[in-house]
Amino acid sequence: MWLQADDLQALSLTAQLAALSTVLLLILGTPMAWWLARTRSRLKGPVAAVVALPLVLPPTVIGFYLLMLMGPQGLVGQFTQALGWGLLPFTFWGLVVGSVLHSFPFVVQPLQQAFEAIGPRPLEVAATLRAGPWDRFLTVVLPLARPGFLTASVLGFAHTVGEFGVVLMIGGNIPGATRVLSVALYGHVEAMEMDRAHLLAGGMVAFGFGVMFLLYLLNARVVRARGAGHE
Repeated sequence: MWLQADDLQALSLTAQLAALSTVLLLILGTPMAWWLARTRSRLKGPVAAVVALPLVLPPTVIGFYLLMLMGPQGLVGQFTQALGWGLLPFTFWGLVVGSVLHSFPFVVQPLQQAFEAIGPRPLEVAATLRAGPWDRFLTVVLPLARPGFLTASVLGFAHTVGEFGVVLMIGGNIPGATRVLSVALYGHVEAMEMDRAHLLAGGMVAFGFGVMFLLYLLNARVVRARGAGHE
């Protein structure tokens, strides 16, 4: 049994959502992770706790508050309406906002750990060679933190693919607009279409296994490289 047209549509929408969310997560998460890795501010603890909140909050709680914020009476909703953008709930861009916020710690934390592992010494050496802040970041930090960026990208993409509670609360189940794979799977189970549900669920299990195996290979490669560097 092959995927039918509406499931292929959900697959395409999920891939678009995950790809765009991952790009935005890297753009927004990199400066946040760098600040958390380098700062000595007293605000580091509270900020880190806020970033990590999606790890402990139920997705439906996040979806509920985002729905309130982006609704007609919410601050974000009033702002987007004033700009002529309309309301974000039950749109693709609403899903993007929810996905980015829900997956934020899955990108920030690996990047923060990668930045912290670099230590101050390489940057100090680059500074003695008169490299500016941007030069040091682009030529020293980014190459050394590459494994962290790979891990963050894989986790951000995979977590977006597997989201359910947030996307259902914000987007509902609109074919071609907000119906992603996890919502499509729920719809098949609710309609007792178990064959189609098995197909989607099995595909997502295979995808999850592939993601975790890829992370294992990446981590093993990093460990071998560090071991070789200390020899």
